Amino acid sequence: MRQLLDSLSREQRRNQELLASLGFTLRSFTNLSRFLELVPLVSSRLVGAEGSLLVVFHADGSLWKEQLHGSPADRCAELLRQLAAVADQPLDAERLDRQVGMLLGDAPVFGTSVVARTQAWGRLYVFGSSDGMSWSEVHRRHLQLVADLTGVAIENDGLQEDSRRHERLDRQLSTGAEIQAQLLPDHCPVIEGIELAARCRPAFEVGGDYYDFIPTQPHRLGRQRETSPWALVMGDVMGKGVPAGLLMTLLRGMLRAEVLSGLPPDRILHDLNQLAQEDLAHSHRFVTLFYSDFDPLTRVLRYANAAHNPPLICRRQGYRVERLDAPGLLIGLQLEAEYGCEQVVLEPGDVILYYTDGVSEATGLGGERFDEARLIRSLQAASQSGLSAQVILNQLFSRLDRFVGVGRPLDDDASMVVLKVREEVSLPSLPG
Repeated sequence: MRQLLDSLSREQRRNQELLASLGFTLRSFTNLSRFLELVPLVSSRLVGAEGSLLVVFHADGSLWKEQLHGSPADRCAELLRQLAAVADQPLDAERLDRQVGMLLGDAPVFGTSVVARTQAWGRLYVFGSSDGMSWSEVHRRHLQLVADLTGVAIENDGLQEDSRRHERLDRQLSTGAEIQAQLLPDHCPVIEGIELAARCRPAFEVGGDYYDFIPTQPHRLGRQRETSPWALVMGDVMGKGVPAGLLMTLLRGMLRAEVLSGLPPDRILHDLNQLAQEDLAHSHRFVTLFYSDFDPLTRVLRYANAAHNPPLICRRQGYRVERLDAPGLLIGLQLEAEYGCEQVVLEPGDVILYYTDGVSEATGLGGERFDEARLIRSLQAASQSGLSAQVILNQLFSRLDRFVGVGRPLDDDASMVVLKVREEVSLPSLPG
């Protein structure tokens, strides 16, 4: 009896040491394959089996043939090779048990599932010699404990890989956001007779909103550039995130090249639509774009619209608000689309607001949209106070933030550009 108790005590200590070593390896491993190689060795020793076999699944349930492990190596080599040969075939647990049993022949075998949070990650088998052996309840519990630790190890490795992948994506998004921020104007240009203020607030790190100030005669410098015509643009690529940001970058290059042609706004939108047709068709996306050019010498603003939100002009005389609109289809919708061209003469004190639909369609806490009517009232209130373009822009964003809720993210990219005609402007004398 004493010898039997001593033997049981030694077996318990051995099993505790095996499980402790497996637990330590689980806490400290950096290579999943090295950990999984240890599992069959521990399993067979833990239950006194001739050998053990670990079959790991991918997340979709298919066999992960690179993670088939067995112990002892010489006994399991041919078994692992034959299992790897059928790794491409659909095998559920029942079919896998039959396959393993057939490959082991007459050897008694016991298997249990490797599971973590209801996700099946494989099967763990132990097998004995051909003369047979029995599997006690203690053996079964020990084997299930090893299988559970294995499931935790596999899932943790997957979570770590997801975390590393997300970190890489975050770095790429941060880089994309930096590049996009550099493509948007970092400051507003000095243009004779007007003040400009602009801001883009993307819903994600990278957005599809676009605004730009483009000199139509870039060879001129200093005072000559300030008094030359400028193109003022506001656009929005359908969607958000990286795809929209990439298309916005592509269109920016096309548009800047087209502006140098000196064509009127409707022709520029017509040509841009044809140039971008193929790229937009492949991406299944469209672009809204409002294009205008302003001549400081005459204060004439010409414009064409490709289905973008019409800018709002608040007239100094009576502070009435009008919409600057012209007929035109989305960029990328139809190859031979035609665009209308309109113009307006700006007066001292007039304020124009260019904006994207992320502003008017922003939702408040109750689910109500900010809408154009509320934006018009906010623009009128800010314009009547005689503030600068930058202060007007700040007030409009503050009003939008109060409506959405302080700290709540926007559902879509939101951009605004404010143009204000200086109060002291007077028309220059023209030669007779």
